[in-house]
Amino acid sequence: MSSQPTKKLLILPGDGIGPEVMQEVRHIISWLEANRGLSFDISEDLVGGASLAQYGEPLRDEVVEKARAADAVLFGSVGDPRWNHVGFDKRPELAILKLRQELALFANLRPAKVFDALVDASTLKPDVVRGLDIMIVRETVGGIYFGNPRGIETLPDGSKRGINTEVYTTAEIERVARVAFDLARKRSNRVCSVEKCNVMESGLLWKEVVTDLHAREYQDVELSHMLADNCAMQLVRNPRQFDVLVTGNLFGDLLSDLASMLTGSLGMLPSATLGAVDSEGRCPALYEPIHGSAPDIAGQGIANPIAQILSFAMLLRYSLNMQAEAVLVEDAVSAVLAKGLRTADIMSDGKTRVSTSEMGAAIVNELGNVQA
Repeated sequence: MSSQPTKKLLILPGDGIGPEVMQEVRHIISWLEANRGLSFDISEDLVGGASLAQYGEPLRDEVVEKARAADAVLFGSVGDPRWNHVGFDKRPELAILKLRQELALFANLRPAKVFDALVDASTLKPDVVRGLDIMIVRETVGGIYFGNPRGIETLPDGSKRGINTEVYTTAEIERVARVAFDLARKRSNRVCSVEKCNVMESGLLWKEVVTDLHAREYQDVELSHMLADNCAMQLVRNPRQFDVLVTGNLFGDLLSDLASMLTGSLGMLPSATLGAVDSEGRCPALYEPIHGSAPDIAGQGIANPIAQILSFAMLLRYSLNMQAEAVLVEDAVSAVLAKGLRTADIMSDGKTRVSTSEMGAAIVNELGNVQA
């Protein structure tokens, strides 16, 4: 163990259960500083509904600049029904979309891994999901969520029409496909590219660009193609056939949530959203759990902090190159689950139900055991 340079982190707990689960990450950071010679310069700020309440907007320019200056951003969740009345341009969820756009975070990594201790938590049969370990790479700053024209217009007869446009360029497709191919080389060396080339011109371009990139630079990686609707079916029928999936913004949004339930709970799954590496070797990145703000259980101390903790493990691995510490955190989570501790969302007969803070404390305690 040796002392390492101080890393600058921006923590954005957000709304709902965000502050509760983020607090458990704080305890893990403190343990790593005390026991692994790490040093973190941490700043914290408001986003989403919390920022709306304080400042009247979901994401301030000051927070964006803090994010630019940080080595990585650890995000909680945004969304609060108290703000359902605000305009579309003020909704809490705009904070995460704007952060991705301002930092040019174009590749969302969503692992779906089934822990051995949680095989029975999935609604699928154990023999279907046992050993599952897939990675979905989703493009996040293009596609139908950002394409123009968009909006709601009034037609001559007084009725209305909603418009959203699916747009992708060669460069946008290539850069996210490269992320998928590079990840596959470190895993099982297989990429499945997902689109709807049979009915969408943007899907046809996606397939052509990925195929061409593969032929030029990644012939050592096995490449397959699949239509998005078939992929959804295959994820339920035989999810272990996949290693790395790469797809656009809309399909990635849907398929990654589908894949998350193969593991048994949204409360278990982390994510990373990465940008391009700059001339100094820095890569802007934001890490967040995929479970959302869960306002219905906020403040009750029953939320599962594991997705937030595993998001921090991804931060250690991908942004700080602290592989040993990332594995340490992941192994501590596995060990706690193997001992039968469960939050409400993954509770089953014969296991011990614990609160948010109790789960966090157990993982911190297990860090010492795993390290020993």
